[in-house]
Amino acid sequence: MQSIYQQALGADFDRLHPRIRDRFGFKSSSGIACIGQGEMDEIWFHRAASIPLALGARRHLMFPQRGVSIPFTVHNYAYKDQYGRETVSWVRKFRFPGRIRQFDATMVYSEGRQRIVDYLGNRQHLAVDLELAADSRGGICIRSGEQRFYEGPLQFRWPAWLTGSAEVCEWFDEEIDRFRIEVKVTSPLLGPVFRYSGSFVERFISCSASSIPLEIRPLREECRE
Repeated sequence: MQSIYQQALGADFDRLHPRIRDRFGFKSSSGIACIGQGEMDEIWFHRAASIPLALGARRHLMFPQRGVSIPFTVHNYAYKDQYGRETVSWVRKFRFPGRIRQFDATMVYSEGRQRIVDYLGNRQHLAVDLELAADSRGGICIRSGEQRFYEGPLQFRWPAWLTGSAEVCEWFDEEIDRFRIEVKVTSPLLGPVFRYSGSFVERFISCSASSIPLEIRPLREECRE
């Protein structure tokens, strides 16, 4: 079985830089996890979005805080969730002075939707379709599409004019021997609402299914894609 990113990119996966292929090429049967550690040069948010960002922060989504030179970690573990889906965790922590902010997501490859679905937050209540592409640097670019909200029996699609669109670009910079990342979230109403950019190094660790830390997996897993 291929990684979920290989499935989504198809032949374009081979256009990625070898270090990016390593980061996005492992799966639950690989027996490894990837831990990134570095610094965000800048984290920014639009003041008008403070309230919704503060509400989202309670569930480990985006947060209303700014800063420069913020220490950062990202934990990527591949595992099978309780529904048997190949899953990759994205547990990001940002160490601000006196406070740690956390931004969680879990990605699965949906056979029905023929794309990766990104569940945001620690309760998987928000599902987002993703479009992936390889760029000219050998990096990977991820763009968000349709968003769906799930909470108990409640489910609906967010209207496009209410949702933000996200773009994540990650590539390997050979000059500094580090990965670079840029994340931008834009609202149809406000324009740019949240962004961060920085660099990090990665290390792979041995990891069996039984040794994945408890805090990596979401508090609730959602079967609806």
